[in-house]
Amino acid sequence: MNTSLTQIVILLLVGALYLPVIFFSIQRRDDGHGAATWLVAFYAVLALVLNVVEAIWRNGDSPPGSTQLFYELQIYAALTLAAIFMLALQTFLKRETWWIWVGVWAFWMLGLALILTNAFNLPDVLWKSGNLVLQRERLGTFWTILGWLVYSVGLILTIAEGNRQAQQLLFRNRLNYWWPTLSLMFINDILLFSNTPIIGQPVRLVAAIMMAYVIGTHHVPDLKQILRRALVYMLIAIVIVGLYVAGFLLIQTTFGNGKNFNPLLAGAFIALILALIFAPVLALISRTVNKWMKGDQYDASRTIHQYSESISNILEMDRLANVAVGIILEAMQIERGFLFLVDGEREADGHKTYRLRSARTPEERQMVAVELDENGIIASYFVLEQRPLLQYDLDLLPALRVASPVERDWFAQLHAEVYIPIFAKKQWIGLLAFGPKLNGNRYTKEDLNTLSSHASQTAVALENARLVDNLMRLNNELRTARRALEKNNQDLERIDKAKSDFISIASHELRTPLTVIKGYTEMLLEDASLNPNYKRIMNGIHEGTMRLHEVMDSMFDIAQIDARSLKPHIQPVKLGRLIQEICVEQAQSLKERKQTIKVDLPPLPDVTADPNLLRKLFHHLIRNATKFTPNHGRIIISGHHIPSIVNLPNGGVEIVVSDTGVGVDPNFREIIFTKFYQPGELTKHSTSKTRFKGGGAGLGLALAKGIVEAHGGRIYVESPGYDEINFPGSHFHVILPLSKTEGGANPEQKTVAPLKFEMGEKKADVS
Repeated sequence: MNTSLTQIVILLLVGALYLPVIFFSIQRRDDGHGAATWLVAFYAVLALVLNVVEAIWRNGDSPPGSTQLFYELQIYAALTLAAIFMLALQTFLKRETWWIWVGVWAFWMLGLALILTNAFNLPDVLWKSGNLVLQRERLGTFWTILGWLVYSVGLILTIAEGNRQAQQLLFRNRLNYWWPTLSLMFINDILLFSNTPIIGQPVRLVAAIMMAYVIGTHHVPDLKQILRRALVYMLIAIVIVGLYVAGFLLIQTTFGNGKNFNPLLAGAFIALILALIFAPVLALISRTVNKWMKGDQYDASRTIHQYSESISNILEMDRLANVAVGIILEAMQIERGFLFLVDGEREADGHKTYRLRSARTPEERQMVAVELDENGIIASYFVLEQRPLLQYDLDLLPALRVASPVERDWFAQLHAEVYIPIFAKKQWIGLLAFGPKLNGNRYTKEDLNTLSSHASQTAVALENARLVDNLMRLNNELRTARRALEKNNQDLERIDKAKSDFISIASHELRTPLTVIKGYTEMLLEDASLNPNYKRIMNGIHEGTMRLHEVMDSMFDIAQIDARSLKPHIQPVKLGRLIQEICVEQAQSLKERKQTIKVDLPPLPDVTADPNLLRKLFHHLIRNATKFTPNHGRIIISGHHIPSIVNLPNGGVEIVVSDTGVGVDPNFREIIFTKFYQPGELTKHSTSKTRFKGGGAGLGLALAKGIVEAHGGRIYVESPGYDEINFPGSHFHVILPLSKTEGGANPEQKTVAPLKFEMGEKKADVS
């Protein structure tokens, strides 16, 4: 009775240990292998049920034949558990053929049902040879064991095939944990099939624990490293024990016959010797095992020291990339490596992206740069975590699998296994990427710590190299821009010269035929016998000819200005009288536009200038004011005497032509004085001189500027801006210098009376 109670307690205890397996599997169901974790939980539940059934069976009075029945039930359950094991493995490997194994299990269960119900009416003895007898009641057991063998072979082949196809070393290491799990299942079931009584099947529990661990744990310890350490410990134990025994036997053989021989002291002496040689023996065995099993054999501290000394004074980006990556590749025996520069670019809307570009020489194959969104999972990982990222995690972790396809494809094409970010002053400035190791080993935590130390050492050198690289790139851009600017200036000079040549040729060549046309039209107009209809036509021709003649005169003057051959014919000029005459000439234009012009000039000294050129100057300024002022607008001409200043040693006269027109854009205050500039659409031309915003040749203001500068003066415009609704207006300032004689004489002797008048739609009022 006590034995039965002990067995029940053991069964319940083993069954209770399945509960953590179930809870662990359910908790890890969202780690990328949801279906596999549910299958492991089902595996543990079924094993738990078997333990409970066995406890119930052992607790009561078992009827005759129940032992065989329970044994067969265990065998049938073993086949189902093997099928669940296969389905968990298939879903773990993301295989689409898992349904085939469901069909195999259904087929075997159907065959078992037919056998147990004797659907084929088989005899009690199916086969007999000597002492060997196959009874019908044992056929179900044999059929189940055959199915278990099919699943066992399938499991072996599936794990081997998955190991062969796995590209990630970390995933291959994780898959290798299925071998000991499968071995535990084999041991448990083979003991079961051989009718070896094991209470509670504890080996099956260990298999379930390992299965849940390998499916629910993303990063599992390196199995090869565990085997290396186990082998090292086993060998060192064998060597130490062997040396101890050999040394003790040698001392006993040599000194055992003496009277003072003490075995305890002899053992202590040998132990002391072994303690002294333990460290070198352990190091020798470790190196030998690592070399035999292709383990890593580099000194991390020495590598970091060498790395720091090699890159500390490098300022060239391409050389830094070659040296930094080359040292790591050689020291750690890595197949390939890259150094990327990370440029943080913040857009106008505040959104930030990280642009990764390779640090390579122009002769090397350049890799396509990629932009990572700051809100993307990969950039967020690097910026927030600031620790290495494995390609294994990028491929398999559900949290990282949501990265955009563009980002995932870019990292995949590198064929790298680990990415180490480089930070300087909490800013992400670089990225190191390394491929697999030449010996086929995975990257351990010690490797990642070493690479992170290298990245920290690289940060300062990389930041300095980036500054130099940016400076050199900026200089190259400046040189390129300067060459482009020089070329553009040369092109503009050629274009300007072509325009000047055209103006010069056109003004010379057209003046003669225009003079002929003008002369003949005037002769016809003076003919009293000319038909009135023809006379009206000739008036139109004459007006057009005069307009064209005026344009040609302007072009001729512009050509002289460009050729610097405009020579003013200097003589005293009374500005007030000249401006008054020009305003009177504009009376018809003012009447058509219903505008008013007001002249308010104080007594001004006479200027020494070319009166014809000044007439053209103010003619163009007043016409420009008329053209860009709307109907019912107002034009004001004012002026004042300027005393002696630095730029005007003899003083000067300033005339201001103001209007209430559309104004001038501040960005175009200089451009409007260039040749052929049109403020509006180029197609908006008209034969009318007074049309609002009407087009023209675009020479008036250019000619005005040339005339003023030919007299040593200055012209400029002031305006709040361009506005066709509120009409802010503009103020054109003309400053003309006075000669030494004019400036030194008494201003009252060289002035005229004040000039004030207003004209427009109403009759002129002159005072």
